[in-house]
Amino acid sequence: MRLQRLPAALYAREVLPLTASLWAGRRSLDEYAAQTIELARSTYGRRSYRTMGLYDGGRRVASFKWYERTVQHDSQRLKAVGFGAVFTPVEYRGRGYASLMLASALDLAREHGHDVAYLFSDIRPQFYADLGFSALPSRELTLRAGALPAERLELAPLSREHWRGLRKCFENGRRQTAAAFERSPSVWDWIAMRLAHASAQVCGQATHFIAKRRGEICAYVLGVRAPEKDAFLFDEFGWTERASPGAIAALLRAAAGDLRRVIGWLPPPAARALLPAGLVRRRSRAILMMAPLRAPGRRLIAAVQRSAHGDFCWRTDHI
Repeated sequence: MRLQRLPAALYAREVLPLTASLWAGRRSLDEYAAQTIELARSTYGRRSYRTMGLYDGGRRVASFKWYERTVQHDSQRLKAVGFGAVFTPVEYRGRGYASLMLASALDLAREHGHDVAYLFSDIRPQFYADLGFSALPSRELTLRAGALPAERLELAPLSREHWRGLRKCFENGRRQTAAAFERSPSVWDWIAMRLAHASAQVCGQATHFIAKRRGEICAYVLGVRAPEKDAFLFDEFGWTERASPGAIAALLRAAAGDLRRVIGWLPPPAARALLPAGLVRRRSRAILMMAPLRAPGRRLIAAVQRSAHGDFCWRTDHI
């Protein structure tokens, strides 16, 4: 048994045809493969992303993706590793290969000095709990678009030239939160690439807006207009001190247009405070789970578990 890194081209050629029905969304297999390779060759991909496989002799019996991120918790910066696209081919299921693979990955992460591991579980959270992961608050917020306050905003569709302004907005919100994923320039490029790919989009039309005040970006929202759900699905939003108190709510209302609802993951605490009360319920998919690898990771998990006013991260951070 051995854990081995898979070249991106090999992963795309041999693994993606098996997983396309699960994670390709509306992309063709060719698009799915090409975009996966593009991400692997990006600055973030070369530094912080791997595709991995578990081999039993000469047979590859399971695979997953490895994502490295940095987490800010109070005054500390923690090394985090995320596991995504955990997959076992049908003919090898029920033999414990996925458990062995992830246990080996946790050992490897610990050896490399990581503080915490994380993933988003769509099915069988207990499987990951048995490996030492704890389920963390994972909730969804629904607002009535028509009940959100209206405000006259200087709106524009998001374009590449706006990304520096987005980063300022994001950092403003992150500084007001006790624990959050940090975003380096390479992480921002990775996010921009994923948005361009619409890799997580299974319905609707990508709809991203910025709002300006006195010529400077003061707020933004990333999301999807989904008429089939009668909703605007937000992935994240950000703001600066230039934004008015009601700017975010008004921006979400404008993004919804004639759609009836605004839906998204419950925002982190500082961002949640900008929105009115709405329907909050537990998510049944994309449940955030974390496993401690060192003492700082245990403290982070304990702090996130206590959070009643918002979730740890944005849907944009989903892997």
